[in-house]
Amino acid sequence: MTSEQTWIWVGLTAGAIFAVIVAIVWQKGRPFAPGDVFRASRLSSGNHLFPTQVLVTQSSVVQYKPRWIGRQEETIHMAHVASVKIDTTLMFSNVLIETSGGSDPIRCHGHRKRDAEEMKRLIEQYQNDYYLGGGRPPSGPVAPPPSGR
Repeated sequence: MTSEQTWIWVGLTAGAIFAVIVAIVWQKGRPFAPGDVFRASRLSSGNHLFPTQVLVTQSSVVQYKPRWIGRQEETIHMAHVASVKIDTTLMFSNVLIETSGGSDPIRCHGHRKRDAEEMKRLIEQYQNDYYLGGGRPPSGPVAPPPSGR
């Protein structure tokens, strides 16, 4: 094998490795579940490769943090959400979802202002539905949000 052929193989191998890394980063950045999933911006600190995602369902709030190997998830049942705080900065909004049970709150940063407000709106709507329904999630379909994302 000549020197030129060796460099071709090195280039092809490096290109293949780069393509695999890009595919992994792209795959882990996709929404992890169907429904109302809010992803942090890749431009915000700590979210460049694997943006944090928040899923809001009728019964719980799930924070999903993908990693190179595996993931970290934290779930708070809707009955245990004590408050939702939004801190809006120049470019992004930070969301703090506190619990009534004394466990660590869900902290996520780098969301668009509109997404942060929609998260809060959905949590409040689902909490109202939960408590008006006698402590259980509503049985029918949930009305879509008033504005499209």
